[in-house]
Amino acid sequence: MTLFWIVLATTVAGVLSIAAAASLSLTILSRMVDKMVSLSVGVLLSTALLHSLPEAFTSEGVDIPALFIALFVGLLGFFVLEKAALLRHTHHHEHDGHGHHHGHDAESAGRSGWVILLGDGLHNFADGILIAAAFLADPQVGILTAVAIALHEIPQEVGDFIVLLNAGFTKARALVYNLISSLMAVVGGVLGYFFLDKAEALIPYVIVFASSSFIYIAVSDLMPQMHRRPKLKESIEQVALIILGVVLVLSIAELGHVH
Repeated sequence: MTLFWIVLATTVAGVLSIAAAASLSLTILSRMVDKMVSLSVGVLLSTALLHSLPEAFTSEGVDIPALFIALFVGLLGFFVLEKAALLRHTHHHEHDGHGHHHGHDAESAGRSGWVILLGDGLHNFADGILIAAAFLADPQVGILTAVAIALHEIPQEVGDFIVLLNAGFTKARALVYNLISSLMAVVGGVLGYFFLDKAEALIPYVIVFASSSFIYIAVSDLMPQMHRRPKLKESIEQVALIILGVVLVLSIAELGHVH
């Protein structure tokens, strides 16, 4: 029965957070994707630097140098993945005389969508292990942990949806791929149930690696887009939206912090 409740909780937590984020991202915010890129930067960076990484680095029994190695490998790895996608795209268009077809820019940006989905999937996997650990300790704590994780995932999922829409994904594709990514929590929950001791020890390293994707996308893909809008009014708007993203993440993390 415990395994059943773990699977149910990880599934429901993932679906609820995706549904809440999608209701915002795919309706109201999708009309303002260019402006919402700044909000996404605030959400992704604060999720990684102010929430996930501090949690990983303050975990008991972690090897701090190994965590930095995981962060370095993550940043370098996502750079290589994106570079490979870019090289394939460049090769495909190298004889087109710069007469790019409609949607070329979206295809070019699309590689950032795949990177963010991979990072989010790893993050969800770690969340699933946390939920499994909580249920094995006490079912009531497990339910509270699942609720807390669903809450703090909402702003991050909003950021992910904005990245995917900005990268040229249709609303339907963004929703489907985010739902698939959320199922990694179920995988983490099941593995956590059967191999909790080993799985729990991996959590800080998985979180750091996942966080590296959020940092990489925010700094290498989204911020350069923001620099293309250099007017003072636009710059003030961008900074305000970044701050709003940070406040949103910190507020919801504080509200749902039970682990």
